[in-house]
Amino acid sequence: MNDERGFSEFTRTAAARERLLSAVSPVERTERVDLRQADGRVVATAVDAERAVPHYQRAAMDGYAVRAADTFDANDRSPASLRVGDSVGRGQATRVHTGSELPEGANAVVMVEATERTGEDLAVFEAVPEGGNVAPVGEDVTAGQRLFDEGHVLRPSDLGLLKAVGLSTVEVYDRPRVSVVPTGEELVQTDPDPGEIIETNGQTVAQYVERWGGAATYRDVVTDDADALRAAIERDLDHDLVVTTGGSSVGERDIVPEVVASAGEVFVHGVALKPGHPVALGVVEDTPVLMLPGYPVACIVNAVQFLRPALGAAARRPLPAHPRTDAPLTQKLPSEPGVRTFARVELHDDGGDVRATPTRTKGAGVLSSVALADGWVEVPERREGYAEGDTVAVQDWEGTR
Repeated sequence: MNDERGFSEFTRTAAARERLLSAVSPVERTERVDLRQADGRVVATAVDAERAVPHYQRAAMDGYAVRAADTFDANDRSPASLRVGDSVGRGQATRVHTGSELPEGANAVVMVEATERTGEDLAVFEAVPEGGNVAPVGEDVTAGQRLFDEGHVLRPSDLGLLKAVGLSTVEVYDRPRVSVVPTGEELVQTDPDPGEIIETNGQTVAQYVERWGGAATYRDVVTDDADALRAAIERDLDHDLVVTTGGSSVGERDIVPEVVASAGEVFVHGVALKPGHPVALGVVEDTPVLMLPGYPVACIVNAVQFLRPALGAAARRPLPAHPRTDAPLTQKLPSEPGVRTFARVELHDDGGDVRATPTRTKGAGVLSSVALADGWVEVPERREGYAEGDTVAVQDWEGTR
C-alpha cells in the first residue's frame, strides 16, 4: 500500500504483532518474593506442600469429642449417657469447637445440636460413626503434595494456600524490565512555554508497563539528536524491552527508526491501523525496540496492540482479553478499507438498553478523547465501518491488567 506521506508499505496489525513477538524472549531471571508481593506473579519452580493441612485431627463441628462406640444405637427415645470432663475415655466426652484438636482417646464428634447437657451429664441423641465430624490429617492437602507447576500465575487464593502449608516466600520469574524513553526537543515535564508540550506519552506508557506486569524505567526526555538517541537506546539494552515515544514517522525530525536501524534492525515501519500507523518495530543486540508514535492516542493504541502482548510473552503470562460490551450504534461509524481502525466510543444507558456513540475515528493527538471514552470499537481491515443500528463490541481496553 503506497502512502504519500513517505511510507512505502503498511504491515497488517496481526502480522506486525507476530513479528514483534518472535523477537521477544521469555524472562529467565527469577527471584524469591514474600507471599504478600506475589499476586499475579508466575511460579518459576514447582511448589510442593511442606506440611499437611490440617496437620492434626480436628473437630469439624462444634460439639463434644467422644468415642464413637459410646454412642452406638443412641436416638431421641434412647439417648446415650456420657460424662463431660477434660479428657475422653470410656463413657466420657469433652467439649470441642470447630477447628479444635481432637483430644486423645476420641475418634468422633457429636454435634452440639444432638446433645442435651445437665451439669456434667450429657445426653446424646444421635449415634456417630468412627471419624464422624472429624477432619483427618491431610484432608485439605497432604504433605509433599504438588500444588503448582512452573508457569502457574498466582492468585490470592493460591497465596493463602501456600501460607497454610508453611511457606512465607515463593520463587517466581522476574518481571520484564522495560526502558521507556520519551523523545522530542519540544517536550518538558512542567510549565511549558509557547511551542513546548508537557511530556505525557512516556509517563503513560511506563504506567501501562507496571499495570501489565512489567517493571518500568521511565527515562528523561531525549532530544531529536541521533547520537543522543542512540546512546539512550544502547544504555538500556540490558532491559528486556526498550520503548521510545515520538519521532517514529517519516518527517525531518522523525529519526528514531533510522537510529535503531543504524544500531540493529527495523523490521516493521508503518502498520495498517488508525490512529497510529507510524509505529516501528525493531531489535538491537537481541533487545526488541518498540517505537511508538508521538501523538498521544496513537501512542496508546499501539501500546495496547504491541507492547501489552510483548510484555505478556516476556512475562510468560498471556494477558486476558479485554472486557467487551455489545451495544448498537447510535450513528454511522466509518472506517477506511484495508486499515484496522480503533474508534473511540461512549456508552449510554437508554432506559436499560446500552447504546454506543462514536466520539472519534480521527484525532490521534486528542488525549481526552481516550481518557473520557468508555472504550473503543475495533473495525477490521475488511470492513468499511458499521452502519447506525449495527451491534458492535466495545472493548474496555483499560479494564484488564
